[in-house]
This record gives sequence, C-alpha cells and structure tokens, in this order.
Amino acid sequence: MRLWKLLGLAGIAGVAAGGAVLVRNERQRRAYTPDDVRSRLHERHATLAEVPEPATAAELTAGRTHRLARLLRRR
Repeated sequence: MRLWKLLGLAGIAGVAAGGAVLVRNERQRRAYTPDDVRSRLHERHATLAEVPEPATAAELTAGRTHRLARLLRRR
C-alpha cells in the first residue's frame, strides 16, 4: 500500500513540474513584441530559402554507412 502512495505522490509532483515548465515557456513566448516575432520569422525564412542542391547518386554512395548508399550500391 505504501508503494502506491509513493507512486501517486511522484505522479502528482511530475504533473506539477510539467505545468510549471509549460507556464514558464508560455511566459517567455508572450514576452516577444510583434516586431521581434516578425524579425525572427524573416530570419527563419531566409535560412530556409537557401536550400542546397540535391545530392547526386555518386555523392550518396560515397558514405559507406549511409543506408541509402547501401541500397543504391545493390542496384
């Protein structure tokens, strides 16, 4: 019976700690001004716009441990 009480208390403590983390993250998120959010979105978009060209089959097969490289070598 004592084990179940300890497990219940540990569960309650875990839920309380998880809630505290969520509240802290929400508070940090709401601290951004609209200009901050806009600038961060523009930065993120700029980094995603710089997409590298796809790798060739020779480049993929160069790595011996790569799973796709092993599949391509079988053909």
